[in-house]
Amino acid sequence: MASMIVLSATAVPDHLRGALTRWLLEVTPQLYVGTVSARVRDELWSSVAACTGDGMSVLAYPSDNEQGFDLRTAGTRRRTPVDFDGLTLVAFQTESKETANPL
Repeated sequence: MASMIVLSATAVPDHLRGALTRWLLEVTPQLYVGTVSARVRDELWSSVAACTGDGMSVLAYPSDNEQGFDLRTAGTRRRTPVDFDGLTLVAFQTESKETANPL
């Protein structure tokens, strides 16, 4: 059965953005929405995760849990989904001292 998905793909290659528009509608730059089957969703996510590189991608899709959705993330990111007693929370990663701007 098809279900609605939301996918955000930031700083990803143009060929990936073009591939996503074959299946999903780009409602704002880098934000895609569509209704696809679980198989198509998983295939799209495999492509996104393989091509994200230094960018960031997040997929939200319906799931049978308390929140009603699950998240998948790929690429270099500051936010990481964390399971907290059955609820998904988002943890922020702090900048390391090596990458922080010196004063």
